[in-house]
Amino acid sequence: MTYYLIVIMVKNFFGLIFIGLIFINYTYGQIPAGYYDGTAALTGEALKTKLNTIIDNHTELSYDDAKEALKITDEDPENSNNVICLYTGWSYGKVDFGNGTYQWNREHVWSQSHGNFGYDPPAGTDIHHLRPTDASVNSTKGNKDFDNGGTHYIDNSGPTNCYYTTYSWEPRDEVKGDVARMIFYMAVRYEGYGGDPDLELVDYVNSSPDNEPLYGNLTTLLQWHIQDPVDDWEINRNNLIYSNYQGNRNPFIDHPEFVYAVWVGLLPEPSNYVNNFSSHNIILQWIDAVNGTLPDAYLILMSDIGFDDIQNPVDNVPVPDANDAQNINFGVQQCIFKNLIPNTNYYFKIIPYTINGESINYKTDGIITQTMQQTSN
Repeated sequence: MTYYLIVIMVKNFFGLIFIGLIFINYTYGQIPAGYYDGTAALTGEALKTKLNTIIDNHTELSYDDAKEALKITDEDPENSNNVICLYTGWSYGKVDFGNGTYQWNREHVWSQSHGNFGYDPPAGTDIHHLRPTDASVNSTKGNKDFDNGGTHYIDNSGPTNCYYTTYSWEPRDEVKGDVARMIFYMAVRYEGYGGDPDLELVDYVNSSPDNEPLYGNLTTLLQWHIQDPVDDWEINRNNLIYSNYQGNRNPFIDHPEFVYAVWVGLLPEPSNYVNNFSSHNIILQWIDAVNGTLPDAYLILMSDIGFDDIQNPVDNVPVPDANDAQNINFGVQQCIFKNLIPNTNYYFKIIPYTINGESINYKTDGIITQTMQQTSN
């Protein structure tokens, strides 16, 4: 079984634009072979146009069909009878659909009034941006743009960890990146072709007082994209929408670096530089095997002494996550070790394993993939 290991040093930047540079060209599992052919080396409008041709003309759902789809795409992983509300994380019964307390309804993350596309397909029923939300939270969010700050919204059902002003809405931290990537998807999927609205991002709020097809705040959304990276929930949801419903994907979940390739040219050039430029984190990245008996997960072990200091795990004895060990599910293809000592050599081994209940079988024979990297000052 062959593994490829790529190591990237992550800098501890002190600014939005520079933080964005930590994103590299990586992909997640289950992306169809060739799906993004033709995107290499493209940037700006050229990449935006190419991505539109890839994800355009998806299978359209009715508004009722979209409601039923959300019961699957947003199912509570701990209770299959429930869905998870986007902005609050609250779990409501799938049957509890409506406009009352402890009920959920369909939220257009790109508000339908920002382009006046209503409840009609394709934009009004596109489940890449439709999500379950608490009914009264949905009402309070309304058609506000996305931005930081404001008053903490306390709903009749309790604190939401969301904040609002007259013109803006700030969701809870856990889904800020999700929101940003849904908005980025909409701005690429709907480019004004074939009767579609031409949706665009702007760098301000109160972007659509007269139903203009605009959404803000772009700078904040870029920040959220960095602050809350793609997670397993988004990957699973993207795969379900592609395979079970619409036949298209959100490119910014598959390739987070596309965000910067498309929009970084729209940002003003910074006027100065950061201070205390340093690197105390290391990201490890690999490409999963595709043949033979595939692992369920990987154990990544670290030492600041040497490879010989890293002891192989023992079958059926799980190794918990710690400062020097991480268990990463198959398909994620990366992990990060944080808060390391500057100017220090670190040694890593990655060991695949299968797991079934309490049975764990580590692959420790043959040549174990390993690497050494040094943090900077």
